[in-house]
Amino acid sequence: MIKLFLLTLFALNIYAKDFIIASYNAENLFDLKKQNSEYKEFIPNTSSKWNQKNFNIKINNAVKVIKDIDADIIALQEIENRDVIQLLLKKLPQYKYSSFVKYPRSSVGLGFISKIEIKNNRRIDVKFTNKIFRPILESTFVFDNSEFKIFNNHWPSKRVAESYRIKFAKKLQDRLYRLPRDYDYILLGDFNSNYDEMRSFKYDKRLNNTQGITGINQVLNTTVKNRYITYDDVLKLKRNVHFNLWLDLPSNQRFSSKYRTRSNTPDNIILSPALLDSKNISYIHKSFDVFKPSYLYKNNKVLRWQMKGSKYNKVHVGAGYSDHLPIYAKFSTSKEKTNPIKEINKNSKKELNKISDLYTKINLIDAAIIKKAIVIYKSKKGAIIKQKYGRAIYIYKHAKNLKLGHSYTLQINQILDYNGLKEVDSFSILEENGKYKNYKDLLLDASKKNILKSKYENEIAFNLKGTVKNKKLYIKDSKGKSIKIYAKNKKNLPKNNSVIVFKSAHIGTYRGNPQILIHSKSDYKVLN
Repeated sequence: MIKLFLLTLFALNIYAKDFIIASYNAENLFDLKKQNSEYKEFIPNTSSKWNQKNFNIKINNAVKVIKDIDADIIALQEIENRDVIQLLLKKLPQYKYSSFVKYPRSSVGLGFISKIEIKNNRRIDVKFTNKIFRPILESTFVFDNSEFKIFNNHWPSKRVAESYRIKFAKKLQDRLYRLPRDYDYILLGDFNSNYDEMRSFKYDKRLNNTQGITGINQVLNTTVKNRYITYDDVLKLKRNVHFNLWLDLPSNQRFSSKYRTRSNTPDNIILSPALLDSKNISYIHKSFDVFKPSYLYKNNKVLRWQMKGSKYNKVHVGAGYSDHLPIYAKFSTSKEKTNPIKEINKNSKKELNKISDLYTKINLIDAAIIKKAIVIYKSKKGAIIKQKYGRAIYIYKHAKNLKLGHSYTLQINQILDYNGLKEVDSFSILEENGKYKNYKDLLLDASKKNILKSKYENEIAFNLKGTVKNKKLYIKDSKGKSIKIYAKNKKNLPKNNSVIVFKSAHIGTYRGNPQILIHSKSDYKVLN
């Protein structure tokens, strides 16, 4: 009997399969049939040149992207109608199944094309009295005798306030509450919300009409008490929480679109807790990524579909792809590949005693004890600590009791990523070890180091010279390289066209871009 059981288990493992799920906003994939719901520039055969030639380029470019991703299931947004889906299936015969939803008066809808069987579909309506957006598409798939659901989303853009996206999130969450507790489901698509939306939109009065509450974070429970749900706690919490796969990537790689070089994550893949257990279908740890070959992304730019002319008179150029990059993740029925519980147990046993360890975490479940943390910079409220031969990190506030040039043993209680910058949010002083005489040796000489590299985040640099133009420092002798400069108190910013040298340049990052944080005018000296 035992032998038979082992043989059966072995057979199941042999035939366990992996598969890929992707999401792609194809940016206005319209056909050439006039339906009176098109955007003006996509009315066929007008002065905008939305004609057979440009349509062929656009559809073939979309086919190339889908073919190169080679996902088993791909969720698509901004598709005009079911005819476009059918054309994609014709050009991509490996995809046998499809689904699509759209409101009659809406310009675009959303759908799936799939190599995996679609069992059934449901339309989740989200309607407003004064505006028309898109429904949520719920499709049920069957893979390796396991059933799971994917909810394809395209939430309202930021032309409207957060309350609109809140309504989408509540409709979705209402549906999820009716599913069995251990059911496998995925939320994906263009949410028009960053994974850290609660931080990125908070100070925008135009968007924030919800007292800081966001659909993607607080309603869908990708956070709890202002803390991101991570592997460490997703299976422990009894609430209907979700894990956002953006947290699987380093902060400087978190983007699926760019706005004026700023990194944004409107496209998301969000998992139910059941996909992080070892039953049925599970997510393959750290398999999430952004699909960005050079034909889609180059020189820090997403190579979107090109149009020229004014806002009211756009003309198609016949080149480009989409303003979004596809995202994807891998899943499996193999128990060997998908055991996050083992990963959680392994990580929980690892003692955090280096500042560099803090960069591997999103939140801290247990406090980290950091010895020989040397204060290499001190501002009015904040400080930067660094370990010899190790990394530096920023303490944003509550650092008044730390002394410049002194060494400490610190208990780090909590950390956070603030728009991509790693910070200590809460700490305690366990022991003061005295003065570290050569603390300035721990600073970076900017004349010898490329401070734009991400590994220098939160370091303090000196000998950094350049000219200030439009809130950027054009670095001397660097062949046109520049870095943004930022000061919370605008009075601390150097004047335009001034030549300065930094004595203490705090190297930070903001939504994927390096910047220098100026805490005081004493951080730099004006040379002209």
